[in-house]
Amino acid sequence: MTRRSTFTDQSVTYGAIGATLDPDLLRYPPAGFTPSEDSVRLGSGRERFDASADALMTWGIQQGAGFTVVDPSPGTGAQYTGLAYDEAGAPLAEQPSPRVEQRFGPDGTPYVSAGMTATLRRRGRLRTRSTPVLVVYVVDEPNRIGFAYGTTGDASENGEESFILEHRDDDSVWLTIRSAFEPNGGLRRVFGPLVRRRRRELTKRELRALHPAFPV
Repeated sequence: MTRRSTFTDQSVTYGAIGATLDPDLLRYPPAGFTPSEDSVRLGSGRERFDASADALMTWGIQQGAGFTVVDPSPGTGAQYTGLAYDEAGAPLAEQPSPRVEQRFGPDGTPYVSAGMTATLRRRGRLRTRSTPVLVVYVVDEPNRIGFAYGTTGDASENGEESFILEHRDDDSVWLTIRSAFEPNGGLRRVFGPLVRRRRRELTKRELRALHPAFPV
C-alpha cells in the first residue's frame, strides 16, 4: 500500500490530496477512483445555517450516520491548498501554509480543524469497522463552511470525502458531500461493487444526518 506524506507530516493512503476541491472531480477523477457529489437542502435562514454549521463542525454528520468518533486529536490548523510553484513551474521549496483560527460549538466542543486525526468506528452486521482519517482542509467563510478528511490507515477504501454547508443568496441552506474513493488493494478489489454500494448507502445516511426532517 502506497502512502503519501501530507502537509502536516501525517500520512494518507492515497495520492490525490485535495481531490474534492477540484470542480472537475466528477468528469476527471483520479485514476481508479469513483467520484460522487450529492446535495440536500436543509432549510433556509441564518439560524438554520448557524445551527447546521455547529453540528457539522463537531462531527454531527458522522455521529448522525451511525459512527462513533474515537480519539479525535487537536488539529494543527495548517491548511492544504495544493502545491505552489515558481515562475519556472517548479514546486516552491517553502510551501505556503495558511491557517484557520480554532472555533468552538455552543457547548465548548472544538470545531473540526485541519490536521486533526480521528477514527470513525461503526458496528456492522458481522463486525465493527474502523476507519482512521486525517482532516486535510477546512473551509470557513461567512456563508460557507465545512471540511474534508482522507483515509490514513487500513480500511476497505482509500480516498477523501468533503462536507460543505452553504447559505446561498436565495436564503436557502444546502449541504454538499463530495468524495473520491477506490477499494483498498489485494482481494478487496474483488469486492469493489459491494464497497461502492455500501458507500452510496452511507452517503444517504450522511445527507439525512443534519436534516430537520430526520432527527437523530
